[in-house]
Amino acid sequence: MGADEQTIEPPAERAAEAPEAATAPAATAATASLRKYPIAPGYRVNVRSGPGTGYRIVRTLPLGMKVPIYCQKPGERVTGPYGTSNLWCNIANGEFVSDTYVYTGSDGYVAPRCD
Repeated sequence: MGADEQTIEPPAERAAEAPEAATAPAATAATASLRKYPIAPGYRVNVRSGPGTGYRIVRTLPLGMKVPIYCQKPGERVTGPYGTSNLWCNIANGEFVSDTYVYTGSDGYVAPRCD
């Protein structure tokens, strides 16, 4: 997979398209321009309540989904289509997916560490 498969919304263009973003809280404006990463093709990935397969399944991502990564943290070591890693991506409040199922173009952190 190449970098051209990732979608990026440039912050300057988003602000120009949506003038209300100038009056929105900083957190809302930041999430509007957050980069999204594709889930491995052909995989319906389980989203967990924590960084490991022992945590409950919150939902399952559909095929072709792209997800934001708000922060990342170490957890259970998992093998997936993009290798083996203990890195987990926080894609929403209380929702984690293994980094091995997300195409980030990196084997390391691409977002801040979760608290």
